[in-house]
Amino acid sequence: MSQEEKMGIYIICGIQTETEEEFGHIELEGEKRELFTISYKDSAMVAAEVPMKIYHPNKENLMMHQQAISLVMKQNDTVIPVSFGNVFHSKEDVAVLLENLYPQFEKLFPAIKGKIELGLKVIGKKEWLEELAGGNEKMEKMAEKVRGKSEAASYYERIQLGEAAQKLFVSLQEEMQAEIFQPLKDTAEASKVNDPIGEKMLLNASFLIDRDKEEEFDQKVNEAHDKWKDKVDFNYSGPWPAYNFVNIRLTVEDA
Repeated sequence: MSQEEKMGIYIICGIQTETEEEFGHIELEGEKRELFTISYKDSAMVAAEVPMKIYHPNKENLMMHQQAISLVMKQNDTVIPVSFGNVFHSKEDVAVLLENLYPQFEKLFPAIKGKIELGLKVIGKKEWLEELAGGNEKMEKMAEKVRGKSEAASYYERIQLGEAAQKLFVSLQEEMQAEIFQPLKDTAEASKVNDPIGEKMLLNASFLIDRDKEEEFDQKVNEAHDKWKDKVDFNYSGPWPAYNFVNIRLTVEDA
């Protein structure tokens, strides 16, 4: 690092604490950076001193951000996530930001204290989806019509086939919500269905769980997996802070 390189303060997340806390270090672009807290009343920002520049959300940087939050969550049960890439000029600027955000933090702390977010993505297995499409008489007839025809000659039939496939997929998504999401929702403090990612994803859900109920929730996920494992794959992740239940991105940027 050159002597002229200007340093800034990268913020990781907000926490509820009345004491200074240490969380170890992060590794950003090959350099170790110690984590520290900047406090206001019973709140603090977990931060690190880094070169003042724009950090791109590549895989390594996003992983660093997530790992830093995981370190904090091991020691603190009230963590407010902050979006990736926020770098401020000084600790004083972060202190002003924290003071501005404090009215929101004060309301959020009791709502998320002792709670974690768990994510569940349900992806249809290719063989099962193809079997369903093949067993759909209407779709099979449409598929038969387009076989052997040029794309131009079968243009409208292909559109109809695409619409039929979409209807089948929507019905499967609704089934996953009824069969998997709803039973899990009953154990959660809050829950949310997010937009699917990819053409085979049937459910993309987030759940806010009391830490004391994590084992019970895990058991319900395992039961659902055992029931559906021949037809779908589960991607179960967490624990995370309440990313999908706390939106602080715009507030940080505006502040």
